[in-house]
Amino acid sequence: MKALVLLFWLLGGGLALAQTQEVFPGELTLTVTVEAGAATPYVQEMVLITITGQYRRYITLEKLEQPDLEGFNWMQLGPDQWFDTTERGRKVKNFKRRMALYPDRAGMLRIGAFTHHLRLTDEGDDWFAHDIQSAPVTIEVLPAPPVDSWWFPARELTVSDSWSNAPDQLKPGEGVLRIIRIEAVGVDPDMIPPMPELTSPSAMIFAHPEKRLVQLSPEGPVGIAFWRWTIRPGNDTSAIVEPVSFDYFDTVNRVMRTVTISAQRVAMDESVLPAPVVPPVPARLLAWPVLGVFAMALAAGLGVILMGRQFAGLERLRRLAPFDPLRRRMSRAAAAGDLGA
Repeated sequence: MKALVLLFWLLGGGLALAQTQEVFPGELTLTVTVEAGAATPYVQEMVLITITGQYRRYITLEKLEQPDLEGFNWMQLGPDQWFDTTERGRKVKNFKRRMALYPDRAGMLRIGAFTHHLRLTDEGDDWFAHDIQSAPVTIEVLPAPPVDSWWFPARELTVSDSWSNAPDQLKPGEGVLRIIRIEAVGVDPDMIPPMPELTSPSAMIFAHPEKRLVQLSPEGPVGIAFWRWTIRPGNDTSAIVEPVSFDYFDTVNRVMRTVTISAQRVAMDESVLPAPVVPPVPARLLAWPVLGVFAMALAAGLGVILMGRQFAGLERLRRLAPFDPLRRRMSRAAAAGDLGA
């Protein structure tokens, strides 16, 4: 069914050339074009090629066979395109395929011939097979420059950092989902660096499996990676998540660049936290009043103990001249010469 649709579509092109079993030079062409870059590519750097065919004959069936592409990883950038152009008043059928090649070693690498297997018609509208080939192409590839980390060449890089909710307004016991999205033009998803380890002195961090996907465009694949973590403050108040950084090679400007995703504070919303419990302040007594009270209590205690008791030396004290009244009178009488008194 597909072949019949293609047949009617191609026959509807209005080609005016006679259909014979002899194929003349220039009726069918197939070329491979390497997109010119500003510099010689490095290993794993994207090389874009375009396979173009022009057909001035009716085509009933077709199939493009690509070479082994030894020394390259590759990716086709979308479905094949068929379209019409006009040349000296005649319609020409055109074929186009875009591919991204990624050399996996340095040196002179050869892109072999592509072969387009065609079914044409002759004078009697009978089909016959005819193949056309592109010329091989050789490109030079340089070794990747030495780097301290992951070798990551990209034409364009976009990094976004998003959170499921405000990271500094969490409820008690609540966590937050952090998603870092890496989008790189001209990159296979597997070329994006591995998901880094997110660290924090006090936060609890739970890493999720990363997700990778690719979007195809005529300018090359767009590799996308999602790095995800759930984060919760370890002390139920706040924590600092340390920054994340990685390097990539800017293939347009031919320079190494560093991407740094800044540190982030993860904290509970202060408005929902319970009021802190203030411990009671112990009473403090001044030293002098305490000493005075102690002295008074000691004196009172001694008074109670000694109340109603006579000191053992009290009689001896009374017999002393200054205190004994009888001795005082005798002393005065002796002094007056009146001992009889």
